[in-house]
Amino acid sequence: MKASLQNGVLRPGDRLSSVRQASQQHGLSITTVVRAYELLESSGLVESHPQSGYFVRARFPAAMSPAQQRDSPDEPGRSMPLPVSAEVDVSRHVLATLKSIHQNDANPLGSPYPDPALFPARRISQYNGAILRSGGPLGVLDDLPPGHPELIRQIVRRHLETGLSVDPGDVVVTVGATEAINLCLQAVAKAGDTIAVESPTFYAMLHAIERLGMRAIEIPTDPRLGMDVAELKKIMQNQPVAACMVMPNFQNPLGFEMPEESKRQLVELGSRYNMPIIENGVCNELYFGAAHPSVLKAYDKRGIVLYCSSFSKSLTSAYRIGWTLPGRYREQVEKLKFLNTLSTSTLPQRAIAAYLTAGGYDRHLRRVRRTLQQRCDIMSAFVGRFFPAGTRITRPAGGYVLWIELPAAIDSMALYRQALAEGITIAPGRLFSTSDAYRSFIRMNYSYSWTPEIEQAIRRLGEMLAAMLE
Repeated sequence: MKASLQNGVLRPGDRLSSVRQASQQHGLSITTVVRAYELLESSGLVESHPQSGYFVRARFPAAMSPAQQRDSPDEPGRSMPLPVSAEVDVSRHVLATLKSIHQNDANPLGSPYPDPALFPARRISQYNGAILRSGGPLGVLDDLPPGHPELIRQIVRRHLETGLSVDPGDVVVTVGATEAINLCLQAVAKAGDTIAVESPTFYAMLHAIERLGMRAIEIPTDPRLGMDVAELKKIMQNQPVAACMVMPNFQNPLGFEMPEESKRQLVELGSRYNMPIIENGVCNELYFGAAHPSVLKAYDKRGIVLYCSSFSKSLTSAYRIGWTLPGRYREQVEKLKFLNTLSTSTLPQRAIAAYLTAGGYDRHLRRVRRTLQQRCDIMSAFVGRFFPAGTRITRPAGGYVLWIELPAAIDSMALYRQALAEGITIAPGRLFSTSDAYRSFIRMNYSYSWTPEIEQAIRRLGEMLAAMLE
């Protein structure tokens, strides 16, 4: 079997026979088969997926064979948006797409959230129930901004553990990261102002800009290195930019981790031009490397970085608990929070605080990261095998989405509609820009458990693409 793995007979993404099947096929004991699979796993040739079996790894430690190279498409190139600001009108497209994901149990490749099965929902629900039974205060006025003190303490503690010293007085708890981003943008800019964003960018950033009547200017972005800070500087020298919104770690949809020097240069640029930077850190816990990524906020000496995050992508998306570290804009953000939503629901804050206090968060995150990287490898391999020649895919450093460039003749909105008719969802590139620059791109979510249904969905998408090209 090892020879078959190395010479390409068994290709990345292939599922191996189950332990029981292999035992029967080769006349070996189950113990022997398990040991053999463990040796292959320790050699980096296969990987185990809980409740799914063993799969051929998509990333091989040695030089890849020609067959394996065919399963590893090139990456998309650096984006080249026009250096002009534009009105934003993406919300109607995004809303229609998100609604479709939950229609008729559609395949969730287009989902914007990680697989809920990754989260410790039952345990958090137990804390939730215990708090209700305790009979403590749960009224709206019990947790006015900035938020519940114990949750704030746990947020500060988590930042300290990951390398950022934060004062509890710096934190404002919000209804998810979306509210945090909206409040921060409202605090630093006004209608008609121009906001710099990555290209492509996560559509929640564009929603905030659209909601407040602002304009967006897209900055060239590399799928490995992130926003081009030098290009942003050139643009700022020629036109006013009120603020910059970025996702420096495991950006949605590209998945990159911005290099340290680029992070430092971006914060220095913002400081020099007095330009606030809104940092989206919702995927920071979902890294594939050995260490937690640094944040822009760590380089901020003047309070111009407004850091936003939530537990929606790392712990539970059901409770929608987020926070912001607004720097010098803290008073404005807290006031806007009070004016917009008065307070954040007490019970979810206390339940998450109880979970974090009890411990186990890091153990949970290690399992999630390992699972996401495995599923990323498998989906990448299947896209490489079944999508047409000319397809390019990103190599995420973390997170849970793939950005896929299809042959130029493909209209991703047409693919989206055709796939939806067969119960398959994808996120078309139109959602991630103010222009139609990503007409031939799609985003796919790889976080869900690898099932025959997902495998078949990717095969079917490949067939649709082949038909479109004909």
